[in-house]
This record gives sequence, C-alpha cells and structure tokens, in this order.
Amino acid sequence: MNSRSCPALLIAAPASGQGKTTVTAALARLHARQGKRVRVFKCGPDFLDPMILARASGQPVYQLDLWMVGEEESRRLLWQAAGEADLILIEGVMGLFDGNPSAADLARRFGVPVLAVIDGAAMAQTFGALAHGLASFQPDLPFSGVLANRVGSTRHGEILRDSLPEAIRWYGALPRSTDVELPSRHLGLVQADELADLDARLDAAADALEASADVALPPAVSFAAPLSRTVEPLLQGVRIGVARDAAFAFLYQANLHLLRQLGAELVFFSPLADTALPLVDSLYLPGGYPELYLCALADNQGMAEAIRAHHAAGKPILAECGGMLYLLDGLTDKAGTHGAMLGLLPGEARLQPRLTALALQTVELPEGRLRGHTFHHSALETSLQPLALGECPNYKRTAEAVYRQGRLTASYIHFYLPSDPTAAAELLRP
Repeated sequence: MNSRSCPALLIAAPASGQGKTTVTAALARLHARQGKRVRVFKCGPDFLDPMILARASGQPVYQLDLWMVGEEESRRLLWQAAGEADLILIEGVMGLFDGNPSAADLARRFGVPVLAVIDGAAMAQTFGALAHGLASFQPDLPFSGVLANRVGSTRHGEILRDSLPEAIRWYGALPRSTDVELPSRHLGLVQADELADLDARLDAAADALEASADVALPPAVSFAAPLSRTVEPLLQGVRIGVARDAAFAFLYQANLHLLRQLGAELVFFSPLADTALPLVDSLYLPGGYPELYLCALADNQGMAEAIRAHHAAGKPILAECGGMLYLLDGLTDKAGTHGAMLGLLPGEARLQPRLTALALQTVELPEGRLRGHTFHHSALETSLQPLALGECPNYKRTAEAVYRQGRLTASYIHFYLPSDPTAAAELLRP
C-alpha cells in the first residue's frame, strides 16, 4: 500500500471551552457545502462532539487517540480518509498540550498542522502573544495559524488579526452570538438530534468564517500506509440489537464498524419507543442520558420484560454507563425523582451535583484486554462484587468496576471495542 496525501488540520485550543467543536463544525460545513468531501475525526473519547461534526460534514466521525485507538489504527483511519476526502479535520481534546498523549502529540506524530482556536472575547493585542506562545512552545510542532472565537465586532476581529506575528496564519473569526454557539448540559453538548435549529447554526457559523478570512484549503499532508490487518468473522450470522435513541446514543462509530466487520448484523431499537425487542441473539446497551427519561423508561414495561426474558434465556448483554444504569433496580436524577429500572443488576444509582469520574481505562477481562474511558455524574451503590477493575494509564485514581451476571457484562466504562476485536466478539457471541 502506498502513502496518500490530503489537506488536513487539527483544531486545538489553549483550554477546554474555547469553542473547538463550533469551529470544527463550521469549517466542515463551509467546505462541504462547496462540494468538497470532508472527513472529520475527534481526538479523544467524546461522543457528543462527533454527533455535531457528523451533521456538519455529512460523514460518520471516528475517534483518533494515540492511547485508546492506538497509533497504528489511527494511521489506518487517516490513510483511509485521505483516499476518499478533499479535506481532513481533526478536533483536538482539552488544551493543545494537555494530557499524555496530547492533541499536540497526535499532530506531531502524523504531521498535521495545528489551527488554534482562541476565545478572544476579552482580549486585544494579547491575542497575538497567546498565539505566539502556542506556536513556539514546542519547536517541532507543525503549527499553521489561529482563529478567533466570540469576537464582539468586525473591528474587534481586525484588532486580533493585526496582533499576529507574520508567520501565523489568520483563519478568521466567529462572532459572540447565540446564532452559532452550541448549547450544553451536564455531560457536554446537547445531542445533535435534539437541536431543531442545528443546521441553521452550522450555516451561520460557516457564513461568518467565509466572510472573515481566506478559506483556501491548507497544504496537503502525506499519510503513510498502515500495516495490513485481517478481522476474522467471529460474529458471522449473529444478530445484535443495539439500543439507539435519545436516552442511549453514546457509541463509538468504530464499535459499530468493527461488529459489522466481525460479521454481525446490527438491528437498532429504542428502549423509549419500542415495546418489544427485535429478533436478536445479543444486546448492546450503550451509554446516554437515561436520567432524562426516567418516567418513559420505567413506564415501558413491554421493553423491560423483553430484556429480562433475553437475560433469563442466557443471551449476551453488553451494557455501558447509561446502559448499565438502565439495568439497575433504580435510578434517581438530580432533582430527586426516582425511576424503577429493570432490576437485572442489584443496586441504585443517583445523579450527583458534580462529575464523579473522568478517566481513560484499560481492563483485563476473561475474554481479553479492552481499552475505553469513563465519564459520569452518577454514583452507584451495589452489593455485586466486580469481575474486574479498570486501570487509568495516567493518574491511577479511577478504577471502574466491571460486573457480570450470567452473560450480562456491565460497567461505567465505555469500551473501545477495536482495542481487542476478539474480546469484543466473545462478549457478544451467543
């Protein structure tokens, strides 16, 4: 296999909350509506940003991460995208240099130039100093330019632009406006399907970028060919029911792709709206927002009985985070409202005022070693003894439990299934 070239940018920022997702989505929408084929990736384990980015680009969004996804699989994804796209955009994670590995590490590893988004709302010439610092902090970083977010006026944007050193490209500005900003809730951005005016917001942001700067494509980046890889059809003929609705939507695109590569047929269903399961051999209950739909989930006894019967028949269930909460005896939201859940796992969970866990995780299961991450606001009390505990590669403080009841495997961990395809197959194979 030969290397492939494609214009590419990694969109980063000095910190979280600067507007990386809005800018990445605006760039994707701007170039996509000009007829270019745009592929967007998300650095790190976030689920909500990719929903927005997929709407903006019209293409599925996959994760890139040197630890969770791995360098070789990240290379494969970029190489494949370079063969079909006119532009590759990668949204970074946290601040540009934060974490180990960081977004800067990813940019350097694959030679992708960095576009830094800086919130310029309360800045003038200091904008240039911050841009200079980001560009020069690591001398081997491929740094391209900056974009100002939340500017107060056209003149404000011009002041920020004129503060930049000559070597740093100006990528334009987005205004401080509710027309373009994306609303959030406790786990991050509001899901794309919940925003009736999302396309109007994306178009408004794209218009603002187009009006404020030269929007020519960045230089092409050469992506080396990955090693060849074979995925055995270990799930050939297996029908997997995948919960997917407003309550259960936190799912890596790569997980679905892998299960299909393994030979599985995926059948999507809604625990909110459907009163019976489709005809399936296994169930995959991903994370999401069950706490926002307590009454609807508790009232849907048809679905509850169907999942209980599936479990009683000894059929596999993989439940992650919100999917696990759905299987408990009960769940209580922040306001104190309690909902009876399925009762397949003994215990109760309660939403907390603050984040209770955020960490990468790797866990050794009887089926193999899986990587993933945990991110939740609820606390769980259960009498169950864990099958295994996760381990964080960085600070070691978070060790999420994995529970097992018969063929049911459940955890707060969102597993990145391609990290061990054989283990993924074993968890869901009848």
